[in-house]
Amino acid sequence: MTARSIALQALYSLDFNNELDDDLDLTVFPGMTEEEMDALDEEAKTFARLLILGTVENRSQIDQIIRKYSINRPLEKINIVDRNVLRLSLYQLLYVKDTHPTIIIDQAVKLSQSFSNDVSYKFINGLLDTYVKENIHD
Repeated sequence: MTARSIALQALYSLDFNNELDDDLDLTVFPGMTEEEMDALDEEAKTFARLLILGTVENRSQIDQIIRKYSINRPLEKINIVDRNVLRLSLYQLLYVKDTHPTIIIDQAVKLSQSFSNDVSYKFINGLLDTYVKENIHD
């Protein structure tokens, strides 16, 4: 299980339970058991924690970006999985500078294809690609 998929599952769980604003104790990731946590390698846990905490901490800024680029879909109407794929990916684009934007978008598409419906990845790809073209200059 990748750090990004762990982070997505945790963000989904937090969002579903309206706990995105809470002080997070990530001893055990939301949606995972202690046994599942123990099976993860430390590097994946560390990166997943960074992604979860960073996304939650910067959610207001990230959600503003989603609202700006999601012209035909209000944030609240975006499928919960897709909304959190976008949040996670935008956090990485904004703050995790050691990963190339193309890789982040590719991973977002893969997460969407794994966890969401058949066409959501096109929406996610389009929104993130437009954001990158307008804001990130290699």
